[in-house]
Amino acid sequence: MLEISNIDSFYGKAQALWDISLSIDEGEIVALVGSNGAGKTTTLYASINSLDCLGRNIITIEDPAEYRFKDINQIQVNLQAGITFASGLRSILRLDPDIIMVGEIRDAETANIAVQAALTGHLMLSSVHASDSSGVVSRLIDLKVEPFLIASAVIGVIGQRMVRRVCRDCGHPIEAPLIEQMAYEKEMGEKRTEFIYGTGCKSCAYTGYTGRVGIFEFLAMSDTIRTMVTSVVSSSEIRAQALKEGMVTMMKDGMRKVKEGITTPSEVLRNAYSGE
Repeated sequence: MLEISNIDSFYGKAQALWDISLSIDEGEIVALVGSNGAGKTTTLYASINSLDCLGRNIITIEDPAEYRFKDINQIQVNLQAGITFASGLRSILRLDPDIIMVGEIRDAETANIAVQAALTGHLMLSSVHASDSSGVVSRLIDLKVEPFLIASAVIGVIGQRMVRRVCRDCGHPIEAPLIEQMAYEKEMGEKRTEFIYGTGCKSCAYTGYTGRVGIFEFLAMSDTIRTMVTSVVSSSEIRAQALKEGMVTMMKDGMRKVKEGITTPSEVLRNAYSGE
């Protein structure tokens, strides 16, 4: 069963905030950001699957429909038939949906229809291409959505990346390079010289890694951040305010998993380092 609770890396405050966002019946947009292959679609599907599919009318528009679900109405983009994200979303709004999932907001028309749908009482889930959670605002403004509409419609943004898991069969403590020690100390506030690394075995095809795990950050749209969005401040200022309010960054979430021996500092730096 594809459920949010089964995504074992999605824990703590991010999990609680995400659950609260999904439980709101009023119209809001919940957005996911991440690079290609970061697991955005899987998180979207797991979120939908955790909702009441029988009691609510859930409709999706996707390109392509990667998973098929019972009791969910799914539409696939078909350019030859004239079905785009924008036209499909416009048609969905005539079918009295409670929850709408748009696979990706990639153009101005889709972005504006999605915002209007959220403002008229629909819970909207979608992915947006941005570097991190705070970059969604700038991205939507680039897509010609008015800042005051973004402040009213968006309730939260989750950023995610995927990192490789250390192989359980060959993982053992090894002294890390100085740069990895410094990165860990900066995020966790504690000094540590050794971390779990895989040395390579048959189980992991001599790579030292088996499987992947997600690292996450959740930006909740507080009243202060909504005011900043309306005032059109930079993404860095929004991020700074979110950090003041307790947001756990992808880097910190990744280093927590390093502490637990799930992944390595080099994997977290490779996938989540932002130069802050």
